[in-house]
Amino acid sequence: MHEMAMNRRGFLRFTAAGAVALVLPSRTGFGQGSAARKPNFVFILVDDMGWRDAGCFGSTFYETPHIDRLAREGMRFTDAYAACPVCSPTRASIMTGEYPARLHLTDWIPGRQANAQARASMKLDPPEFEQQLALDEVTLAETLKEAGYATFFAGKWHLGSEGFYPEDQGFDVNKGGWERGGPYGGGRYFSPYGNPKLSDGPEGEHLPDRLATETCRFIESQRDRPFLAYLSFYSVHTPLMAREDLKTKYEAKADGLQHNGPAWGDEGTRKVRLVQDHAVYAGMIEAMDQAVGKVLDALDRLNLTQNTVVLFMSDNGGLSTAEGSPTSNVPLRGGKGWLYEGGIREPMIVRWPGVVKVRAVCHEPVISTDFYPTMLQIAGLPLKPRQHTDGVSLMGLLQGAGGLGRQAIYWHYPHYSNQGGAPGGAVRAGDFKLIEFYEDGRIELYNLRDDIGERHNLVAEMPEKAAELHQMLRAWRYEVGAAMPKPNPRYEG
Repeated sequence: MHEMAMNRRGFLRFTAAGAVALVLPSRTGFGQGSAARKPNFVFILVDDMGWRDAGCFGSTFYETPHIDRLAREGMRFTDAYAACPVCSPTRASIMTGEYPARLHLTDWIPGRQANAQARASMKLDPPEFEQQLALDEVTLAETLKEAGYATFFAGKWHLGSEGFYPEDQGFDVNKGGWERGGPYGGGRYFSPYGNPKLSDGPEGEHLPDRLATETCRFIESQRDRPFLAYLSFYSVHTPLMAREDLKTKYEAKADGLQHNGPAWGDEGTRKVRLVQDHAVYAGMIEAMDQAVGKVLDALDRLNLTQNTVVLFMSDNGGLSTAEGSPTSNVPLRGGKGWLYEGGIREPMIVRWPGVVKVRAVCHEPVISTDFYPTMLQIAGLPLKPRQHTDGVSLMGLLQGAGGLGRQAIYWHYPHYSNQGGAPGGAVRAGDFKLIEFYEDGRIELYNLRDDIGERHNLVAEMPEKAAELHQMLRAWRYEVGAAMPKPNPRYEG
C-alpha cells in the first residue's frame, strides 16, 4: 500500500509539472484581478443542515441573512446531493471526487456496527469499511497546494485518527480537525473545547464564531497569494446547544407559531418531525449563519471578494427522526440516515463574482463528488487521470451554458443508520429516482418532479422504467466494486 501511494503521488506530481492534461477554458470574464493570480476558494461545509434550513431554501422559522446573501449574489442549486446520508463518506467524496462506494468508506467513522449490541439487532451484516481516508488518495487540498495554494482547514474532519488528520492530507493549517464527529469534549460548543487540535479560548467562547475567526485570520495572512480556506462547521450536529440569547429569541418566536397540521408523523418505526419550531436548533443555525457572515465580511474588508469563489453545502440531510429530531425536511421525506430525499438533498450555493449571475438558480442534479473537478477547472488547473473519478465539472452550469449530460447519480449505503435507515442503494436519472432496500430486495420508484415527497411508488405502474434504473444501479455497483451486506449470523430478531 505504501509503495502504491508513493507511485500514485509521484505520477501526479509529474503530470502537474509536465502539464500533461486536458486543455481547459480560460478564466476570461472572471472578477477583478483574475489575470494576475488564480482565484481563491472559501469552502463552507455545514454538518447535518437540512435542505430547508435556510431562508433562501424555504425556512420561515430559522433566520439566515448571510447565507441568503450568498444565494442572492450567486447560484442556488435546488437539486444538489450529498454522496451519502451520513457524514464521513460525503466528506471523503468532497476531498477525492470519488463515490464512497469506490473508496470503501461508506459509513460514519467508526460506524454503528462497531457497537456489538447494535450489531445483534441487524438482519444484515454490513460490510467492513475504511476507518480513515487513505493517504494514497490525492485530495483536493493536496492538488491545490501543489499548484501554489495556501491551504487551511477549520472544524470537523472525521476522516481518520492521528496520522490521517487534515495536515496529513494537504492542509497547511488545521484548527480543530480530528477524529471526533462532534464537539464532545470540555464545554462542547463552548470553550474550553477539549480538542487537541484547537486551543481553548476565553471561557464561554462559542465554537462556530471561533472557527470563523480562525478562518478570517488565515485569509488575512494569505491575502497576497491564492488560498483554499475550508471552513467545516461542527454546527449543527448534536449535542443540541445554543447561545442563551438565541435560544430565548427562538423560544419566543416558537410560542407565536400556529401550525396548520400535525407536528409529528411516522417514518417506518420512527417518529419524524414535520415542522420547524425547535428553538435550540434554530439558535444553532443562526449562530452558524453569523459565522458565515463574519467570513464574508472579511473578504469584503480585505478587497478579496471579487477574486474569491465561495462554495456552500451540507454533508447530509437534516436530523428529523432521532437524537431529538430537531428539524423538519418537509416537503422532503425522511432525513439524515435515510436514502429518501430528506437524507441526501442539500442546500448548495456557489458565488463566483463576474461569472455566476446574481440570483441564479440551477435545477440540474449535482452531487458532492463534483466539487473537486469544478474547483480545479476554475483555478485553470488540469484534470488529472485517476483523480476525481466520479465527479463532473460544473463549470458550464456556473457559466449558464446548459446541462451536464450526465446519465445518473448514485448512492450506496449498506449500513443501518442511527436514525432508522436500513441498508440500500439509490439512483437518480432525470426526474426518476429508484431506491433498492437490501434486506428484502424491495424497490421503490418515484418521479421527483411530480412527487418530491416520495409518496407514490411507481413500480407497479412503470415496471419497465423501474427495471431500467434497477439495472443501472446494479451495473454501477459492479463498476465501483461496492461491498454488499450479508446475512447476519448474530441477528437476534
